[in-house]
Amino acid sequence: MCTVLRHRLPATLAVLALLVPAGCGAEENPADEPAPAENTAVGEPWYDEITPADAEGAAGGADGPCPLPVTFPVAEGWQAETIELDPTTAADPELAAEMAAIMTLRGGATVQCEVGRGLGGGFLRVWTTEQGVTPRAALDAFLADTSLDQATEAQFRDLTVNDLTGVEATWVSQNALDEDSRSWGTAVSANGQALLFVTNESLLADHSDLLPVYRLAVQGLRTAG
Repeated sequence: MCTVLRHRLPATLAVLALLVPAGCGAEENPADEPAPAENTAVGEPWYDEITPADAEGAAGGADGPCPLPVTFPVAEGWQAETIELDPTTAADPELAAEMAAIMTLRGGATVQCEVGRGLGGGFLRVWTTEQGVTPRAALDAFLADTSLDQATEAQFRDLTVNDLTGVEATWVSQNALDEDSRSWGTAVSANGQALLFVTNESLLADHSDLLPVYRLAVQGLRTAG
């Protein structure tokens, strides 16, 4: 079943019904095998010893789930779906639009799609920026935005995957409920804009659930076409 955009903050619950996933499901043909990881930092904060999940499909490109200028593999048992907003269906469209914007805009980036497997399973989101934004600038702006949580202890490293270059970051997030979690994100440049692939834990998932999915997607990134 398709999931909807979600977040642990209680204030966002009122707009969950407005987020309409489209193009649910992954493509039937798996993507190429992901490239081997160049970085090998064992343990916290990178956990490079956690290997990619098995692929069961792909997303991105012009015709697949999550239309993007890149393609990436989707893990077995997970689904990629486009995020679309329809605040006009809410009782208070103006308030709903404001809340939806808080959840889908961060640091100049707009969320485009989500890879998940159901409620409580955590998820991977893909964000895009305007033209001309570099990967490092996109990550810096994303982490500087405190509208949903506070990012601290950020670390960065350069990343090259197939025909794409970018930057990877890891940081500790603290939300309004004083809950801490570690997140990872990769930003690459494609078609003149930055694309960010960011993990989001849930109350019922941690890095051991999400990192294999994230690693598969990031290590399998390649320009569409």
